[in-house]
Amino acid sequence: MSKPVKLLSLVVVCACTLLAINFGMRASFGFFMTPISNEFGYGREIFAFSLALQNLCWGLFQPISGAIADRYGAVKSIYMGSIAYGLGLYVTATADSFWDLHIGAGILVGMGIAGTGMGVVLPALARMVSEEKRGLALGLGTAAASFGQLLVIPVAQEFIAAYGWQITLMILAGGSMCMLLLSGPFQNDSQRAAASSLEQDQSLSEALKEAGGHVHYWLLIAGFFVCGFQLAFITVHMPAYLSDNGFEASVAVVSLSLIGLFNIFGCLLFGSLSGKYSKKNLLGLIYLLRAVAIAAFMITPMSTNSIYLFSIVTGFLWLATVPPTSGIVAQMFGLKHMGSLYGIVFLNHQLGSFLGVWLGGYFYDTTGNYDNVWWAAAAIALVTAAIHIFIDERPVNRLRMATA
Repeated sequence: MSKPVKLLSLVVVCACTLLAINFGMRASFGFFMTPISNEFGYGREIFAFSLALQNLCWGLFQPISGAIADRYGAVKSIYMGSIAYGLGLYVTATADSFWDLHIGAGILVGMGIAGTGMGVVLPALARMVSEEKRGLALGLGTAAASFGQLLVIPVAQEFIAAYGWQITLMILAGGSMCMLLLSGPFQNDSQRAAASSLEQDQSLSEALKEAGGHVHYWLLIAGFFVCGFQLAFITVHMPAYLSDNGFEASVAVVSLSLIGLFNIFGCLLFGSLSGKYSKKNLLGLIYLLRAVAIAAFMITPMSTNSIYLFSIVTGFLWLATVPPTSGIVAQMFGLKHMGSLYGIVFLNHQLGSFLGVWLGGYFYDTTGNYDNVWWAAAAIALVTAAIHIFIDERPVNRLRMATA
């Protein structure tokens, strides 16, 4: 197999920068909710459905993108994803009907995120570094994605205020093309994938059958569904929720930026801890703390300080689930088909995202508030924390026998 790369290397820097662009642009879509809804005269449910469709397509295309990266290397997936991302932003910027919004912001951007995001880049990172540094590398990549959220969200909001939402989307479409330039150092990923294939003589169909019959894989999937529900709902509806409660747009900008900032620390910490301690226990702790944080946010009188405190706590737990979840997939089944198997886990994350975004818009339009969705997010987080107690995170029998 190719010699493992150091964490401080060009290829790791490019991977982190690519994830920062991918996730930063995607996280800014919540600030387009109000201007686009006002422009077309729709209720929030229409554009919320576009973004829900985006999350669904992101999930549906993630196993495909992961399989392409596993088979041919990450470069091909990144190329196709970058083009789809840019085209989707352009179609959204020039939209004249809700169908254009669904196709652009929904289907095409969802495909683009899948081809250039964590489901492709994190498995590539896992193949690049040594096993003892894998958890930290996954945490570093996830933290970089959140750093992109911290950088892009304030810029996108300023551009919307200064130039309007159409011009801002055009600028973001141009920015998505930068991901093409960052794919160069991934050229050797196909060789690493081939080396993994030589080590583990298992076809994709065999890997899918093995994972499908492993009950603990399904428990992991159930947990990530809940993660997607919470994160997507907050990302998309938090700006509108704060506006409804009388807060300026700047408060929402600071709120989501704090989430991005403290997520960096959370990802690095839990990425490091996942290399030392039980990954399932770390996940259970994360979901438990999320449930407590949401419940406390709902019962505490809302103020700028309470919003920022909730954002700090939520940010610390935001993508902290990704390093241990992706790490469990690699630990259970090995690296050869990690992109495909993690892609399926992530598909269910995005099914949860679809429901979180769409139900947020639906309940707002039918009840006039988001309270039901907030409490649902807290309740299912508590259930998920309990589910992780029963996960067996050991390698499957095939890998244990090979090691023996």
